[in-house]
Amino acid sequence: MSDLIPCNLNSASDFITGELILVNKPVLWTSFDVVKKIRNLLKQKLQIKKLKVGHAGTLDPLATGLLVICTGKYTRKINQIQGQIKTYTGTFTLGATTASYDLETEINNTFSTSHITKELLTKTEENFIGEISQKPHVFSALKKDGKRLYEYARAKKKKAIKERKVFIHNFEIAKIELPIIHFKISCSKGTYIRSLANDFGLSLKSGAHLSKLCRTKIGDYNLKDAFSITELVEKINPS
Repeated sequence: MSDLIPCNLNSASDFITGELILVNKPVLWTSFDVVKKIRNLLKQKLQIKKLKVGHAGTLDPLATGLLVICTGKYTRKINQIQGQIKTYTGTFTLGATTASYDLETEINNTFSTSHITKELLTKTEENFIGEISQKPHVFSALKKDGKRLYEYARAKKKKAIKERKVFIHNFEIAKIELPIIHFKISCSKGTYIRSLANDFGLSLKSGAHLSKLCRTKIGDYNLKDAFSITELVEKINPS
């Protein structure tokens, strides 16, 4: 893959015409934080007042990994990139649930895990491959009635959320360290991994939440080719 930031950073026309920047999003940053940082860096470097910058697929603040940033006319490619298969690695913690299905909120219920075996995990895993129905979690960035669902959740307002079909291309339990299981999942656009964690726990009759998440691929775009925020700052504005 060629360098996804042009070596000549003195030309605003390249970024207005369109560029792709692969970023390794750090934990606690929102996807918009990354977009805002890159936009401000480029506007300052190129001495321009306006520049379209967007991302092709939200990552939750507690997630890390691949974020595809599009500039200029390449923002038109965002829907196309979002539609590609995404791959994630991470961990589910069994025996406990949270309101947000991850560690954004505190544990609200605990359950026994004494009945969980490798065989049960393998059998349950098979039920989450292919087309499945899934309800987006209440802390998602999905919009309803003009607001993000997480805005309602944080204001403690309830909103009805409909289930929808998503497709799990691959679900592999890579390591078992009960109550933690390590996974690798490849899935369609619109799949919520923390909803999958909650549903997986329900199927085990135990409960579960997402305790770690990293996006490693979007289509052919790979995390190994991505820049950290520190690397981007140095590349765009070298000291």
